[in-house]
Amino acid sequence: MTDRPIVLVVQPHLAPVIALLSPHYDVLRLWEPGDEPRIAETQAMIAAGEFSIPPELVDRMPKLGLIACFTVGYDGIDVAWAKARGIAVSHAHNVNDEDVADHAIGLIVGHLRAIVTGDRRLRGGGWHAREKPMTRSLGGMRIGIVGLGSIGAAMAVRAEAMRMRVGWWGPSPKPDAAWPRAESLVALAEESDILVVAARAHGGNVGLISRAVIEALGPQGLLVNVARGQLVDEDALIVALKDGRLGGAALDVYETEPTPAERWADVPNTTLTPHTAGATQEAVQQMAAMLMANLKAFFAGEDLPNPAR
Repeated sequence: MTDRPIVLVVQPHLAPVIALLSPHYDVLRLWEPGDEPRIAETQAMIAAGEFSIPPELVDRMPKLGLIACFTVGYDGIDVAWAKARGIAVSHAHNVNDEDVADHAIGLIVGHLRAIVTGDRRLRGGGWHAREKPMTRSLGGMRIGIVGLGSIGAAMAVRAEAMRMRVGWWGPSPKPDAAWPRAESLVALAEESDILVVAARAHGGNVGLISRAVIEALGPQGLLVNVARGQLVDEDALIVALKDGRLGGAALDVYETEPTPAERWADVPNTTLTPHTAGATQEAVQQMAAMLMANLKAFFAGEDLPNPAR
């Protein structure tokens, strides 16, 4: 027992941050049975923001004053609910936007230029001198970006530099945007060769990329998702890919994570990565620094450097 502030790390995959926390705080681990009796003493909780926090867990922590999300996203946290209970929420604001945009471009190039399938073909002995599969030039392609936030804008800049024609759609106009906003999401899909999902996830837009949007993108279109899996009707997506009503999908996020490998085993024209778009060494270092800064400010009674809003 110490008189140091008590913090609780919620998810086991955040265990590496314990080494940073331990010199300053008394650290509890939710997954350790031995720490269970002291959970009621928790003053700050460290969590991955894409996962929901059960209200009954918070009910067991009457001293809790901060939910510190290690991640940029905090869509799993009901910020208004937390604030109503006197609990602040912080996150790692915008640290990996550029990395996510880079990854999205990588998915597009890897898929449309058949880099991934070409690697598989060569390793499988399928390279024959008389055959040379043809792909399309990216220059002149129409790319539609769903959500022109910081990631969407970073995507637009990259796409424009690659000579693509950029459009976007979001629920609110952005008068200062350098690219045209479509009249609707379906209209954007109809006008696009590539549709990139870069929107924030919240309760009102689950399943935003519906069957209608997928069919509007069509049999030559590519859907790219680097936002949240819940934004896409995944069942409708899989059916459309199998039926040939959608040309392809390049995904980094999924409805359930980790997504079962067997779910995708017979789904054609897909390029899949395991939610790694924002996982760079540099971004994780910045996330750790922001976490420590938010905790320090909270326990000092100061304004949080990176509050969730």
